[in-house]
Amino acid sequence: MSSIDRSQSVGGTRTYEVRTYGCQMNVHDSERLSGLLEDAGYVRAPEGADGDADVVVFNTCAVRENADNKLYGNLGHLAPKKASRPGMQIAVGGCLAQKDRDTIVKRAPWVDVVFGTHNIGKLPVLLERARVQEEAQVEIAESLEAFPSTLPTRRESAYAAWVSISVGCNNTCTFCIVPALRGKEKDRRPGDILAEIEALVAEGVSEITLLGQNVNAYGSDIGDREAFSKLLRACGKIDGLERVRFTSPHPRDFTDDVIAAMAETPNVMPQLHMPLQSGSDPVLKAMRRSYRQERYLGIIEKVRAAIPHAAISTDIIVGFPGETEEDFEQTLHVVREARFAQAFTFQYSKRPGTPAAEMDGQIPKKVVQERYERLVALQEEISWEENKKQVGRTLELMVAEGEGRKDGTTHRLSGRAPDSRLVHFTKPEREVRPGDVVTVEITYAAPHHLLAEGTVLDVRRTRAGDAWEKRNTEKAARPAGVLLGLPKVGVPEPLPAVTGGCAVD
Repeated sequence: MSSIDRSQSVGGTRTYEVRTYGCQMNVHDSERLSGLLEDAGYVRAPEGADGDADVVVFNTCAVRENADNKLYGNLGHLAPKKASRPGMQIAVGGCLAQKDRDTIVKRAPWVDVVFGTHNIGKLPVLLERARVQEEAQVEIAESLEAFPSTLPTRRESAYAAWVSISVGCNNTCTFCIVPALRGKEKDRRPGDILAEIEALVAEGVSEITLLGQNVNAYGSDIGDREAFSKLLRACGKIDGLERVRFTSPHPRDFTDDVIAAMAETPNVMPQLHMPLQSGSDPVLKAMRRSYRQERYLGIIEKVRAAIPHAAISTDIIVGFPGETEEDFEQTLHVVREARFAQAFTFQYSKRPGTPAAEMDGQIPKKVVQERYERLVALQEEISWEENKKQVGRTLELMVAEGEGRKDGTTHRLSGRAPDSRLVHFTKPEREVRPGDVVTVEITYAAPHHLLAEGTVLDVRRTRAGDAWEKRNTEKAARPAGVLLGLPKVGVPEPLPAVTGGCAVD
């Protein structure tokens, strides 16, 4: 089938494809972009369209090294397709678009629309303007025009949802360019957040993840230092909301009232993702992180005292400018003490536009690689040891969609435990759907997953499972979904990994 044939396979309606890179904020923005396009009459391209849609949107990230080269490589791949297909349009948005602006059109003149992080709501208008005027439209707003949650949304999951509580960040970490691209923190009104959650629950959603670049700083914009803990407790009063998670908190703002709210609110899950970045006080100072090793470990100790079964994960950067072997050993010390269930580890790379990129003491790649491998080996050992402690426990799992890549051949299904651990379990005779809840006994542990190889102890069909079934019944008559280019690790599928806001918070 030719490209043109594919684009016309949905009754002649113009099709779209969204390709997403980066953090949870970008993924949630892509849900908005999809909602905007469908509200404007577009239809999703079939799975595997690979650029054969009428409109291809790149939602970009500027955090990773060589992010721009990857973007221009992908744009170059689409150039001949666009040349052979009159009417095809390409749009670039997100953090890299906010940063590079006119550069994108200069380097890839076949791009039709460039828009930023603050004006994603303009995409349909800009596409139409580019079509009518037959020239590229570049529009980058300097401040947020409308809170993203006011825009139409096409949620990627029927049973789980992101809910933004804030956008932007007031921190000034020297390795991070996000505040310059996302702007200062802006909080939503608590009533608006709770109204969105209640509406989602009414649609069948049973798990929500509160999302913010620095989620537990919520309240700084509205003058209430306990606003986040109050929000967690308010979520606990919403009937039908079974699981509440949040990402990513900052140690600076992690106060005792938040720990108490986590421990005392039954539907707030025993899981915490809190970026460490480094265990060395001098490196944390150079990073402009407003906490030190003792403070970080103190928070971990308090969380474990209040929530003994909590699974704690983190982000760590190896090889920050000036990091000595002694500094790195302090990071290993914190990893041993904290005993993270999981750590997302990154080799430091220069982010243009950040203070760290200009610092003296850039570490040779060979040294960074060697330290990185030692850190990964240590964390793998700890993750496996911590997972082995789960063997013999009886857990309730929310059945997930697509998280077990081998489920088809192993005759298993997969789900997430309350603490977010991934569990593969024996497929029961009774039908279970994503969003339903099963009770299992853990029989085996690997570093990154658990197995429940015995008979499923209980199956609870849920409204979330009903919502999934309804969506998929309707979906049979529609093309498949947005192609989200993110790792399939997290809670629950198809949401991406909970790795911190751009993995740099």
